[in-house]
Amino acid sequence: MKYVNLPLAIEIENKKVLKKTAAARAALAELKGTALSIPNEHILVNTLSLQEAKDSSAIENIITTHDELYQSDSLAENYKSLASKEIYHYNTALKRGYEIVKATGLLLNRDIIRIQSVIKESNSGFRKQAGTTLKNEKTQEVIYTPPQTQEEIIILMSNLEKYINDEMLSDEDPLVKMAIIHHQFESIHPFYDGNGRVGRIINILYLVKEDLLESPILYLSRYINQHKQQYYALLQKVRDEKDWESWVLFILEAVIETSKQTIRLIHKIKELMLFHKNKIREELPKIYSQDLLNNIFKHPYTKIHFMMDELNVSRITAVKYLEELKKKGILHKEKIGKENFYINVKLYELLSLH
Repeated sequence: MKYVNLPLAIEIENKKVLKKTAAARAALAELKGTALSIPNEHILVNTLSLQEAKDSSAIENIITTHDELYQSDSLAENYKSLASKEIYHYNTALKRGYEIVKATGLLLNRDIIRIQSVIKESNSGFRKQAGTTLKNEKTQEVIYTPPQTQEEIIILMSNLEKYINDEMLSDEDPLVKMAIIHHQFESIHPFYDGNGRVGRIINILYLVKEDLLESPILYLSRYINQHKQQYYALLQKVRDEKDWESWVLFILEAVIETSKQTIRLIHKIKELMLFHKNKIREELPKIYSQDLLNNIFKHPYTKIHFMMDELNVSRITAVKYLEELKKKGILHKEKIGKENFYINVKLYELLSLH
């Protein structure tokens, strides 16, 4: 078999890599602490995982706007575009994977297959037929041929599963292992479709599994999207030249930069929450509650039934609350189709910028 098995037979953790790993660990630890300062973790999980879904899908040229995204209702399966539907499926897959990892402490092949099946609405599992190649987007030249037979794919994925879950196999730092896992998964390319998105979900879930993240809030996809050419070039450079160092350093830098960006965003969300909290308490003391505040930050575009469900109130009460918030300029009401949306404009603008 010409494809590499893990653990690698070479030493990757040289001085340069170890120094960058220490910086990445420090950035992640700061992010983990900052996230805990938000009163309701669902606010971050809901907004940031949706942002991750949007950015990860954009790498695959699945593009939508924040408006289309927030106007969609995944519970009612009412999507504003095909792209927004795919993004919500990604978001659901990420959350399901997170629940599995938190419950079991493992990330198994059956879980990875389940994640892909949610993203693609398909139960096809690992590839069964030969013919898959990775091509240059512009020239259509074949740049890499992944394993072709299902037997090879199963052998390599079983090896990867063991590497992910058996800590005795390797003493590399988990962040270095995450970079290796991501490269190996993308090189095996086990599915007919959705490999990139599944691979980026595995990154987040592995950090949660290793207790480097409490919640799935580190969205590396934005960094990858911003450095897309370099990302694909370095993936290939490992295959062609065995240049693991450059690849690992790139992923570690992605962790550092993304952690810093997310920390800044969380601080801004906290400031905005405090501003809205004080305003509602002062101007609408009769309707103020922490649950009300959480609702308008969990959903940048909230709706009557979101508030009814999350505050356990009647439709009349939910409408009253939303209309009061609109009158005070806290929310902006917009009728789109047959539905009324109440938009937290300041939060929407904040998320749109990041």
